[in-house]
Amino acid sequence: MSTYARPLHLTTAVVATAALVLQLVLVVNGEAVLDETNAPPTATAVARYFSYFTIQSNLLVAIGAWTLAADPGRDGRGWRVLRLAGLTGITVTALVHAVLLRPLLDLEGASWLADTLLHVAVPLLAVLSWLLVGPRPRTDLRSGALAMVWPVAWLVWTLVVGAVSGWYPYPFLDVAEEGALSVALTSLVITVLIVGVMALIGWLDRRLAARATPSGGSPGPRATAAGPRG
Repeated sequence: MSTYARPLHLTTAVVATAALVLQLVLVVNGEAVLDETNAPPTATAVARYFSYFTIQSNLLVAIGAWTLAADPGRDGRGWRVLRLAGLTGITVTALVHAVLLRPLLDLEGASWLADTLLHVAVPLLAVLSWLLVGPRPRTDLRSGALAMVWPVAWLVWTLVVGAVSGWYPYPFLDVAEEGALSVALTSLVITVLIVGVMALIGWLDRRLAARATPSGGSPGPRATAAGPRG
C-alpha cells in the first residue's frame, strides 16, 4: 500500500468538504448560486444548491475520499458504485464547466474561490489521487450500469422540475430559452460524454498497476477483478 494514499485521499476529502461548505455559506448569505444573477429566498436557494450536478459530484467525491482516508483499500459493491459515479461526475463537471459555463461567469473574491475549488481543484485532486494511489482495480460492468442511474435520474428530474417551476440549474438546460431541440441535443451529448468518461475510467482501472493492495505485487482478495466483497 502506498504511503501517500492516506494523505492524498485526506487532502481531497478536506478540499472537497471545504469547497462545499464555502459555497453553502455563500448561498445562505445571499450570494448568487453559480449561474444565477439574482439570489432567491434562502430556503429556496439552499434547496437549489443541492440540485446542481456540480454539488452532487463534489459530495460523492468527498464521501469517497473520506472513506479512503480511513481505509485506502476500501471495496464493496455500493462503494464501487459511489466511487465510479463520483470520479465520472467530477470529471464531467470540470469539462462542462470549462466549455459551457466558465465563459458566462464573472466572479471575484469568495465566489471565485468556491467556483475554482468546486470545478478545478477538486476534479484535479480526485483524478490525480485515483491515478496515483487508486485503489485499483475497482470497476466492473455491473458497477458501471448502477453508477449511470444517478446522472440519468438527475437529468430527468432536472428537466421535469424545470418544466414545472421554470427554474433550471444550468442555462443550457433551459427549454424556454434554448428550445427543446437544443436541450435534447445538449442532453444527449452530455450523456454520451458521461458514458465515455466512465468507460475510460473503467478501461484505465483494469490496465493501470494495482494500488492500495497488500505488498508482494499481487492484488489481495478485495482488489480482484472478479468483483467486490460484500
